[in-house]
Amino acid sequence: MATLLPDDFKCPISLEIMSDPVILSSGHTFDRVSIQRWLDSGNRTCPITKLPLPPHPSLIPNHALRSLISNFTLSSSSKPQSNHSPQTLLSTLTSPSSPFLSKRESLHHIRRISKHDPVFRQQITESGAVSVILRFVASTDQELQESALSVLFNLSLDDDNKVGLVAEGAISGIVAALRIGAPTCRALAATTLTSLAMVEVNKGTIGDDPFAIKALVSLLREGKGRGKREAATALYTLCSFPDNKIRVVNCGAVPVLIELADSGVERAVEVLGLLGKCREGREEMRRFDGCVRILVRVLKEGSLRSVEHALSALNSVCGYSEKMSLEARTEGVVEICFGLVGDENEKIRRNASSLIQALQ
Repeated sequence: MATLLPDDFKCPISLEIMSDPVILSSGHTFDRVSIQRWLDSGNRTCPITKLPLPPHPSLIPNHALRSLISNFTLSSSSKPQSNHSPQTLLSTLTSPSSPFLSKRESLHHIRRISKHDPVFRQQITESGAVSVILRFVASTDQELQESALSVLFNLSLDDDNKVGLVAEGAISGIVAALRIGAPTCRALAATTLTSLAMVEVNKGTIGDDPFAIKALVSLLREGKGRGKREAATALYTLCSFPDNKIRVVNCGAVPVLIELADSGVERAVEVLGLLGKCREGREEMRRFDGCVRILVRVLKEGSLRSVEHALSALNSVCGYSEKMSLEARTEGVVEICFGLVGDENEKIRRNASSLIQALQ
């Protein structure tokens, strides 16, 4: 019988056993990777209490809990587990003669081990298991699809694998899950695309896929909570590639992003800041009634990062449209910018000064 893990050992975000538990200022403990991803996505509230966090939240190592988890894991691993050795798991997964249920169980264990073991991740890629994992990504079984996507994400954590996974055709499988998967699988697929897009050459490859950006924008529009955040993060990463900005605009992302910015989604403001650098993005922002008003609200109420990107977007649209420049002056942007030229953030100072000059 499998040993049940105490719930306190599981991260409230990933629901998996924590390898590096850290305490947030709210007093709750999370796995460092999961909470850092939450913060990097622009969130500034505790995932559990929903209460505001400081601009730069501290992550305090929970040494006591880490020790408990380590002792529990060692105790569990002391029991015979010959069927769960890395080589056995990979052999079971890749063998054509292995029963489906055995492959399913192997994939579950591969998911767990690959999260923390870079050596094992290398063994996975060398064993030829990726092609099998990609077949499971296309499964209609949500649990199986989620396990397969999680393994692909774990593999993508290593830079050497990012290009290799794309070369093996991972993009089409991930995008298919992004389009028609269950909500958790769609969010995980978006996260995996973000990880793969950290390599510059992959940004263009992902953008060239006929459905990738369209599916991300659909998740941005239709998704809930995590799905929206992960889609916005993926679009932000992809939009540093010039051609992808136009693709994102053509898929109808701008109105959705403006509405999300109005509801306080920080990453949406960051994407708008990038889209404002292309003519198509500026034109769509000009067409949206209330765009300037929403960006000005971000200047007044947003985090430092949101303010930085809202200033960038306003610089772009006000230099493009006299109508939007007039709206900005009416909304008191010049006065707001005078209050920001002394900010310690160099980008905020520079953008605020540039916007003052443009509006005056």
